[in-house]
Amino acid sequence: MNRTQSPKSNVILVGMPASGKSTIGVVLAKVMSKNFIDTDITIQQIEGRTLQTIIDAEGNEYFGKVEEKVLMDFDEENCIVATGGSAIYYEKAIEKFKEKGVVVYLKVSPEGIHKRLHNLDTRGVTLKPGQTIDDLYAERVPLYEKLCDIEVTAENMDIWDIAEIIAEKIRQNKLFTI
Repeated sequence: MNRTQSPKSNVILVGMPASGKSTIGVVLAKVMSKNFIDTDITIQQIEGRTLQTIIDAEGNEYFGKVEEKVLMDFDEENCIVATGGSAIYYEKAIEKFKEKGVVVYLKVSPEGIHKRLHNLDTRGVTLKPGQTIDDLYAERVPLYEKLCDIEVTAENMDIWDIAEIIAEKIRQNKLFTI
């Protein structure tokens, strides 16, 4: 089978900052016996600095170009991929991910995000001047809902339970064989 005909084998996690993409991703990789990749870490490795340092020094536009390139260049198989919260802005990249995998939106309430997001000044969140987390939530949630294949509530549950729910939804929907 050549690469263009390869079956879907990746699970791509999308969601707000602090929705649990990285944490759940590691556990999901264990549950589904897959590799784990965090695109935020990939960006940091390429740039040699933290996400927040990139945003502070170069701005959101530069960060966005780097993030989009990392997403568009992704060509792995059999992976759980934790994306940055802003990955959803790059529809072509998400569509490319969907060709080789299943996009899972980890849904967390605004209250849940506020409880979890303690380090906004250092976390590497791309906020526009004057934009709040609530504004960002309102802007991004419709995109997550539109572009995902599966939506899973990712709060008030054990991480292992969330990972099992994701794996089971993939099985039930026959999105690919686990």
